[in-house]
Amino acid sequence: MNRPRSVSLLIALVIGLTGCTVAGQAHESDAEPVVVGYQSKTINTVTAGTLLRAQGFFERRLAELGRSTGKKYAVTWQDYDTGAPITAQMMAGKIDIGSMGDYPLLINGARGQQSAATRTKLIAVTGYNLRGALNTVVVAPGSPIRTLADLKGKVVSASSGSAGHGLLVQALRKNGLDAADVKVENQQPPVGASALQSGNVAALSQFVAWPGLLVHQGTAEVLYDGGELGVPTLHGTVVREQYAAGHRDVVKAFLHAQLDANRLLWSEPLKAAEIVAKETGLPSEVVYLYNGANGIATFDPTIKAPLRAALDQDVPFLKSIGVLQRIDLGAFVDDSLIREVYGPGYDADAAGTVNKAALTGTDPVCRRPVTDPALAGELWVGERTQPAADPACLLRAVKAARAAGQQIRAAYVPDASTGTRWFADRSTWVRDGAAFRPFASRAAAQRYVAAHAGATVLPYAEAVQAS
Repeated sequence: MNRPRSVSLLIALVIGLTGCTVAGQAHESDAEPVVVGYQSKTINTVTAGTLLRAQGFFERRLAELGRSTGKKYAVTWQDYDTGAPITAQMMAGKIDIGSMGDYPLLINGARGQQSAATRTKLIAVTGYNLRGALNTVVVAPGSPIRTLADLKGKVVSASSGSAGHGLLVQALRKNGLDAADVKVENQQPPVGASALQSGNVAALSQFVAWPGLLVHQGTAEVLYDGGELGVPTLHGTVVREQYAAGHRDVVKAFLHAQLDANRLLWSEPLKAAEIVAKETGLPSEVVYLYNGANGIATFDPTIKAPLRAALDQDVPFLKSIGVLQRIDLGAFVDDSLIREVYGPGYDADAAGTVNKAALTGTDPVCRRPVTDPALAGELWVGERTQPAADPACLLRAVKAARAAGQQIRAAYVPDASTGTRWFADRSTWVRDGAAFRPFASRAAAQRYVAAHAGATVLPYAEAVQAS
């Protein structure tokens, strides 16, 4: 029997995401080893993982270091599905530097603080979203589940202790439900994605890039945009304290390499996304949704005050589900090394939250400068992208591209209420007078219509034609 293409892609990704992949250069006997744990498909960590590795930034920085120290260095990269196995390997002294999301980071720090020999430190951020939009709850297309309230008594897939799990619990509470009102099935992202597709769970609450991938494939739709929660989410770089104490120069070389990866992503976001897509097998359009210009993820290695505060706010949830007893955040969060590597501009950049991979230029259809990230969209036609000043201009650009017979790879637009960048053709569109407003979820669109007399939901195709 022939499978739909989306099912085949999902199965391929499930296979690719199972277990750990180990790769590295051939080790010379006199080379000093360094082991890096990363999550290739958790694309909010690419500046400390996939992108950094693919470009050889760390190896080049180590070669530069070796010219001054006279040493040789051998890097081993270990690729995992989630942060938990990276933490386990760090506790065993088998991984020196790792990257993972905020909840796994806290678990990492708490476990490390149980012994002087296993202590770890959060030394930099990879990417973040101040509103929490890197996590999303999705349902199957056409699901009768339309709001979070409809999940009462249902089974939801989430990875226990992950940011996706945290989103689900906090969102339920915000909407008048209790965590006990749903049954959470503890599953790894690819298993949960398969369970959603087979109908074994009513919803899936997961982190980047799974929600975007499933929606792009047409196998899911957004039930709840994490941006509605308004709670920052982040990923970061963590190191074993003992390793950092004895190999400070190597850790600094890694942070220099992370900055190299940031600069590439800031200056050439499309190129960076395509590199990550090639390395991971994820569709370029999905990677660019998160990591592109005005992407859902803001990449910045500085450790910002609101991100520190978010970690503090996350602790009670992790305690409530029994995966964390206590953690000394003051001892765990340490920006001294990234501050030293970053240089004199650190404080100023740590105080700012502007996405340096900004969408700029002039809208070629509406002929207006693109300045407001809350309105700006982007159309990917063939091998290039073009900015759109606002949602109506994006619709007009899609209409013009279709009329010209051009290949549309993707169209991106910010959610009208949260600002979360999403696929235009997978958004729910509302017409309110002369304005077109896109929403990542149907529930958000319906709330807007209920509050604005005369506003109506219309299909994407009709919105394009009416623009």
